[in-house]
Amino acid sequence: MVARGIVPGGLRWRLGAWVALVVLISSAVTFVVVYRRTGSELRHQIDQEIHGDASELSHALIASEEAKKPAEVAERATRYIRAQPFSASSTLLFVKVPGAPTSSNRPELFANARADNGESLAEQAAENRLAAKLREVHDGYTTLDLPDVGDLRLLERTVVLPGGLHVLVAAGEPLAVVAHAQGSVARAFVLAGILALLGALVAAYVVGARVSRPLRRMAAVAAKVDAGDLHPRIHDLSGEAVELRVLSDAFNHMLDRLTEAFAGQRAFVADASHELRTPLTVIRGQMEVLAAQSDPSPQEIRRVERLVAAEIGRIARLVDDLLLLAKAEQTEFLRVEAIDVPDYVRGLWDGVRVLAPRRFELGAVPEGRLRADPDRLTQALRNLIANAVEHTAEADGLVRLKIETPGGGRVRFSVEDDGPGIDPDQRERVFDRFHRTDTARDRASGGTGLGLAIVRAIAEAHGGSVAVAASPEGGTGVTLELPGFVAEASEAGSGGVAPGRGPIAAH
Repeated sequence: MVARGIVPGGLRWRLGAWVALVVLISSAVTFVVVYRRTGSELRHQIDQEIHGDASELSHALIASEEAKKPAEVAERATRYIRAQPFSASSTLLFVKVPGAPTSSNRPELFANARADNGESLAEQAAENRLAAKLREVHDGYTTLDLPDVGDLRLLERTVVLPGGLHVLVAAGEPLAVVAHAQGSVARAFVLAGILALLGALVAAYVVGARVSRPLRRMAAVAAKVDAGDLHPRIHDLSGEAVELRVLSDAFNHMLDRLTEAFAGQRAFVADASHELRTPLTVIRGQMEVLAAQSDPSPQEIRRVERLVAAEIGRIARLVDDLLLLAKAEQTEFLRVEAIDVPDYVRGLWDGVRVLAPRRFELGAVPEGRLRADPDRLTQALRNLIANAVEHTAEADGLVRLKIETPGGGRVRFSVEDDGPGIDPDQRERVFDRFHRTDTARDRASGGTGLGLAIVRAIAEAHGGSVAVAASPEGGTGVTLELPGFVAEASEAGSGGVAPGRGPIAAH
């Protein structure tokens, strides 16, 4: 099995490939610039040298007073040229005088030479044709390819002597030094490029290994998580880059959230199964009791019927609550509209006061409108009020609803009672699904343990919040706070807290 670190498609290889590409492109661009610049500089230097040689030869002919006739001019040019040193890489000089032979330090270039050194007649004829180009007049700079010389940079100029004689003066220099210099540059760049490329590949591989090491650790942790183990975490990244530490913290936080979510999901499934199993067990037991009797009495049948109907109703409520919680995460969960708060509270309060004989109290109701889903808000508030009713004494038990506007376009609904209250360490957990502070009492009363979880889901769907605290009477106070409240114009001018319509008490 190939290790992940050496897979050709891995980060280290990809980084190495990109670095190699960048080095190659940079080296190629630098090579082209240096190669062309070297050739241009050397050609410019050669042009200056042959310009100086041609100028000196011209001055020598012009300054010669005894040379008047073509033959004398040719003889003077020959003496000057022969006095100059010449080698295979030195300057070519020649002078063409009308009516006289060409004077040059390479006379074989101006005569049709015979084949020698094993050359065929065709090869010698080709060389003679190339050499014939020297006998043509081209004022200015030209580059010729000559036999036994190669590329030759040539400067030809016409000089008018004092006697009126027009003489062609030429100086040339082989370009072999340019080709040699450019060849040296190419070889140096090839060698340097290979070394730079190898060094870049090694450096890129090392850097890639250094960068990808925490990523490989994350991949290993992710593989364990994918296999079902949620406990591994990424640690010891203090020496890494800030971005990697941030990524590591986010990764660990995500795993913590996943762990909590999976644990909550398992607990939810277990609790839901248990809640459904209890009424089903009761129904099956009652049906078995009824089936065991050969001739059950009508009273027994009605008793079993009532029990089964009660348990079926319990199952129906539980299923409805579970479906509601599942829908709470969907965008179409709410149907928001503008609610007139006083009218809404009046209708809600008229409906809850008949739940049970309690001492119901309604505080001042602020004037204004609230953007919310009236059905969901009613469901949440009824759950809170029903919960308060269940935990207060009959007849004189207190159930109070207060509506306040703390400012910032928010409205706060508070349901308070004088019941036994909730321990501080239990106040946050009461919003968990199936959590009960008194399991026996809640099951006896038919509760599903999802009421406060539904309240929190509705509050969060509206962008609000819900919290539990102690009421002034020592019982429980649950506060539901929602945004989207707009006070009436007269209310807004008084600081945002509406005086309301006065408290209402009901028994």
